[in-house]
Amino acid sequence: MIENPNHEITQPRSHPILRPPARRALYRDPDGLFVHDVVLGACRRFGEKLAIVDASKVPSQRITYAEYGDLVERLAAGLSSKFEPGEVIGIFLFNSWEFAVAYHAATLARCIPTLLNPSYREREVHYQLGNSGAAALVTDGTLIKDMSLSGLPKLRNVFTIRQAALGAEDFAQMLRGPGLQARRAQDDDPHHTLAALPYSSGTTGLPKGVMLSHSNLVTNVYQFLSPGEESTYTQDDVALCCLPLYHIYGLNVVLNPVFAAGATLVLMPRFDQERLCSLIREEGATFMPLVPPLVNCLSQAAEQGQFPHEHHIRYAKSGAAPLAPELARRFTELTGIRLRQGYGMTEASPVTHLGYIERELYRPDSIGQAVALTDCRLEGGESANAGELVMRGPQMMLGYWNAPEATASVLRDGWYWSGDIATVDADGFYHIVDRVKEMIKYKGFPIAPAEVEAVLLEHPMVRDCGLVGKRDADVGELPCAFVVLRDNHTGNPRLADELCNYVGERLTRYKQPREIRFVQAIPRNPSGKILRRKLRDEV
Repeated sequence: MIENPNHEITQPRSHPILRPPARRALYRDPDGLFVHDVVLGACRRFGEKLAIVDASKVPSQRITYAEYGDLVERLAAGLSSKFEPGEVIGIFLFNSWEFAVAYHAATLARCIPTLLNPSYREREVHYQLGNSGAAALVTDGTLIKDMSLSGLPKLRNVFTIRQAALGAEDFAQMLRGPGLQARRAQDDDPHHTLAALPYSSGTTGLPKGVMLSHSNLVTNVYQFLSPGEESTYTQDDVALCCLPLYHIYGLNVVLNPVFAAGATLVLMPRFDQERLCSLIREEGATFMPLVPPLVNCLSQAAEQGQFPHEHHIRYAKSGAAPLAPELARRFTELTGIRLRQGYGMTEASPVTHLGYIERELYRPDSIGQAVALTDCRLEGGESANAGELVMRGPQMMLGYWNAPEATASVLRDGWYWSGDIATVDADGFYHIVDRVKEMIKYKGFPIAPAEVEAVLLEHPMVRDCGLVGKRDADVGELPCAFVVLRDNHTGNPRLADELCNYVGERLTRYKQPREIRFVQAIPRNPSGKILRRKLRDEV
């Protein structure tokens, strides 16, 4: 384990860099590695060890590391025969072995995977495939059976698992040829070659593609695989994952590091409390990645006697949304499982801060300390220990896809401006206390108000609208829409239901407003920007 000797700290002109030293000595430098190097290396080392248990199949499908590596190399060969390096491959699947293999095969074929939420509607699928310029789509035939994929001139091939779709090719056929060994071109560089293009909902406009390089992702894996800490993956772990792999949390906090460590990954297609509790017992799970709403659900299950009294779970991790300290304590008291909180964002691959489960360092009200090689400063506050959290490190994105202005707004002189207001204590433990950004977090999933507002404004009855989050103990925040109607119409419950369903038919369901409030005007500043704080005061 070495500390990067070339990482130099420079003093910014404003607030000092707050640099907790605890994790620096544990960092292993992954310089020069591609994502598939890490995964295929594990496949060679761990051979007949169980890599994946795919619980989306009945019965569950079990794949060893050797078998997984063979599948990745075979699919990569098929992709290489059809697509050029740098072309974008869309993956539109629920959690499954096919998702994982498609992702790693795409990077091995030197293509760029863009990951789509499997609950997306046609409108959202069209936008991401069109904006990314995807040349291919790997999907389940059942997900696109009622969709039209016309009007996407760059999309040449669609590959489906399970149910066939009109004009699509059988995914299984792509696995029947010889495998492809890792290829290198002279100009291949893990620092600049994209390994993932996830889409993140910004506070304005439509979602933006986040350009993450191989180096971004691999570095972040090793930033939080810390052998000196109790809460890190080992080859003896069994990780039970119901969080979606298309999300950066599932992709690079679960899938890639679990494989890097040689652990076993048990995949569920979605959260199902009864099935999850059964798999904890059946598969001997030792780790679970969670989000706060799931922490709450499992706490309630434990109170009702539905959570296994005897289990092997060493710890769980909570991320993607703020975790209330009292919920963390309640969960641990009820289940006996220690809970580690983390913080990050898609733009940071995603981890920038991690808490501890060691008793002497455990602080459930904190997001923890910065991971190795991550520098932080706090801007705009009244003191050096409070303000907007601004960070830099090797895990930060290259920028937004075809969006230089949006990139420039958050990446300034090598520093990423998070939009979150934080404080830091004398021991270097950070606390998120407020948010500059307008994002709504529903069960850990981000909802961009501008995207939902754009759909509402297409309704013939709507003249103006504004969306904010309403705090909710079970899900974090519920999207609540304030609506001004055309022609002096007055609202009624029937029209409110119609507007909610109108959004739900065009965007994935979690973005649908749960409450509509009819008002005479939306508060705006002189430049026309919605004063969301005033709207939040009304909910």
